[in-house]
Amino acid sequence: MIQTEGLTKKFGYLTAVDNLNIHVEKGEIYGFLGPNGSGKTTTIMMLLGMERPTAGNIKLFGKDLSENYFEIKRRIGVLSEFQYLYEDMTAKEYLGFFADLYEVENPEKKIDEVLSRVDLLDRKDELLGGYSKGMKQKLGMARVLLHDPDLLILDEPQSSLDPYGIREIRDIIMEENEKGKTLFISSHILSEIERTCHRVGIIHNGKLLAEDDLSHLKQQVANEMEINVELEGYTEAIASSLKEFEFVKSVEYKDSRLTVKTTMDDDYRAQISRVISSHGGTVLSMAAKEISLEEAFIIITEQNLSLLTKEGRAS
Repeated sequence: MIQTEGLTKKFGYLTAVDNLNIHVEKGEIYGFLGPNGSGKTTTIMMLLGMERPTAGNIKLFGKDLSENYFEIKRRIGVLSEFQYLYEDMTAKEYLGFFADLYEVENPEKKIDEVLSRVDLLDRKDELLGGYSKGMKQKLGMARVLLHDPDLLILDEPQSSLDPYGIREIRDIIMEENEKGKTLFISSHILSEIERTCHRVGIIHNGKLLAEDDLSHLKQQVANEMEINVELEGYTEAIASSLKEFEFVKSVEYKDSRLTVKTTMDDDYRAQISRVISSHGGTVLSMAAKEISLEEAFIIITEQNLSLLTKEGRAS
């Protein structure tokens, strides 16, 4: 759906994007992550044909962007981080303008439909100058949905939203994906990326450091697994026996909870459970604590840690 090869953008002596190879599959939700100034916005501008690459190629829907620009653009819905609206228009008039531009069938019905999805239907006749930042953000999402695009490129889609608005946009993202739509999302709200995205790409200083599904990405970064066990009948013999295993890095017991940190090469919960039972303990609950996307992101970017193979794709 989206493929770049050697994508590079230089501004004088500054290389904003450096030999970027990303691959977004049809029907997936792809999170595009990076610190401020990492090259995310420049990449998006090139994907949309608004910045000309210094080098490299871009293909959208399997077609070269430079050769099929207008045909491709009609199949894309774009939400920018900042909404620049015609504030002397109403929401209905604003969306009507874009409905005409995209030749949307049954425009009045479609406008009401998308406004209803972002909970703005009852505000459609109000001037946009009176809209809050969050309302403007949601109106931007309504505009994205208006012409039923196959690819949605969303830059900070949940910016300026309260928890209710964040959930509304999350629901829309999932609903569109269930319809078979592809979504490319750039966001700093990593908890939302973790909840919605199938794969992520992480860019830092213009270079792609990682591109993988969330589970594998976090496994590559973490150097230990934390297993928390709630149990009855704890004895020091349990901790002593566990420490004899080579895969156990540390054991700590506090407030009826046993914390065992192990190596990442396997799932050792069954062995831990057997040791506890053999010493008369009873396991009430056991859960492995996984590293979060936020923790993985910080490790990768702070250490400038590349998880890519020589071919530029995630291992």
